[in-house]
Amino acid sequence: MKVGVTGGIGSGKSTVCRLFARRGIAVYDSDAEARRLMTGDPALREAIAARFGARVYAGGLLDRAALAAQVFSDPAALSDLNALVHPAVMRDFRGWAEAQTGDYVLLESAILFEAGLEGEVDQTVAVLAPTQLRVERACRRDGCTSEQVLRRIAVQMDDDTLARRADHVIVNVFEADLEPAVEELDRIFRHEANGAGD
Repeated sequence: MKVGVTGGIGSGKSTVCRLFARRGIAVYDSDAEARRLMTGDPALREAIAARFGARVYAGGLLDRAALAAQVFSDPAALSDLNALVHPAVMRDFRGWAEAQTGDYVLLESAILFEAGLEGEVDQTVAVLAPTQLRVERACRRDGCTSEQVLRRIAVQMDDDTLARRADHVIVNVFEADLEPAVEELDRIFRHEANGAGD
């Protein structure tokens, strides 16, 4: 069984995924794997360079800041980048998931619904948190300004929509509440995964 975990910047979805991982659940971090593929997949590199200019691979490495400068200010450019990266990531995810042996696996993606990836998973979990708390967390973690975080939040799906579309919701205000929430979902997913063949 495949479970998608999503949430906007600073929501705490990575923290939630770490708690699942501690319970022995394999987690596919689509952001990290996308970065790996954007550097290591020759066909994807070529397509990105053709669309965004060879300078985004200055010195042979992906210049993430140069690419981000193009895509976060231009919705069409972001859409183009996603159209190149997502199919490569999903191919990689499918192969990875096939190789796992647990009851279920997690697909961690900030843009699960925006990218139409919910069709790749059996269940979805949205991690939500108040905007101000998300801004504080992201600024502390990334050393960026609140304006930069708010710009990112503005282009991501809002929490009300995420909550409506997801099968399960975790509200992440106090970290102490996360462990019981993850424990409950883990119990549900294991039950469903083991009962799927009944």
